[in-house]
Amino acid sequence: MAPETSPTARPEPPAGAGPWARAAAGRLRRATARDAGRLAVRWVRSSPGTHIWLLILAVTSSIVAAAPRHTRWHLLHHVSTNLVELHQHPLRVLVASALWIETPSGLLTYGVLFELVHAPAERWLGTWRWLFTVASAHIGATLISQKAVFFGIRDDRLSPALAHTVDIGVSYGLAGALGVLTYRIPWPWRLPYLALVLVYFGGRLAADRTFTNLGHLASVLIGLTCYALTPQFRQPAGRVPARYRPRRSTR
Repeated sequence: MAPETSPTARPEPPAGAGPWARAAAGRLRRATARDAGRLAVRWVRSSPGTHIWLLILAVTSSIVAAAPRHTRWHLLHHVSTNLVELHQHPLRVLVASALWIETPSGLLTYGVLFELVHAPAERWLGTWRWLFTVASAHIGATLISQKAVFFGIRDDRLSPALAHTVDIGVSYGLAGALGVLTYRIPWPWRLPYLALVLVYFGGRLAADRTFTNLGHLASVLIGLTCYALTPQFRQPAGRVPARYRPRRSTR
C-alpha cells in the first residue's frame, strides 16, 4: 500500500540534482498563502497613493452605477471639467474630475492599468513626486484641451454644446505616468518605448481630432517634462554610475 502524503507536500528534487534545483525546491516548499498575502500587503504599502485612488474610484463608480439616470447625468456634469464648470468652480472640478469615471464597467480595466503604470511609477518616484507628476498631467492636459474647445466654439468649428460636455476620468494621469516612465526604461529600449507611446497617442489625435485625444498627447508630453523629479536627476553629485567612470590607465 502506497504511503500517504500531505496534500500540501512538495515533490523533492531528484537525487543528484544541482544546488539551484535544490534551492528552488526549498523555496517552493516554503511558499504559502500567508507569504502571498504578505507580498500583496508590501505591494500596496509601497504605492499607497495608487491604491487609495483606486479605492475612491471603486466607491464613486458604485455610486454612479446605483444612481438613477437623471441623477447620474446631473452628478457627472457637476464634477466635469467642461468650460462652464471650469469657469464657475475651477478648483473643485479639477480635483473631483479625477475621482470619477463615466463607465463603472471600466473599473476593472483601470485597476489593471493602475497596477501596471501608476504603482511602478509611484514606487520609483516616491508618492509625492508621483502625485505631482500625475496632477500636473491631469490639470495641464485639461486646461490645454478645454482651451482648444474654447477656440473651436469661438471660431464656429465646434458645437457650443461642448461647453457643457462630460469631461471626467483618470486617463490624463495615466498618460502622464506613461510619459515619465520613459526615464525608467533602460537603454537601448528607452527610445523604442518613447516612440511607441508618441506614435500611439499622436496617431489617435491625427485620426480623430477630439479634445480628449489632444489631452492625452499633452499629458504624455507633460510627463516627459518631469525628468527633474526622477531618481536619475536627483542622484547626488559624485555618484557616477560605474559604466560612466573613466578607466584607470595601466601604464
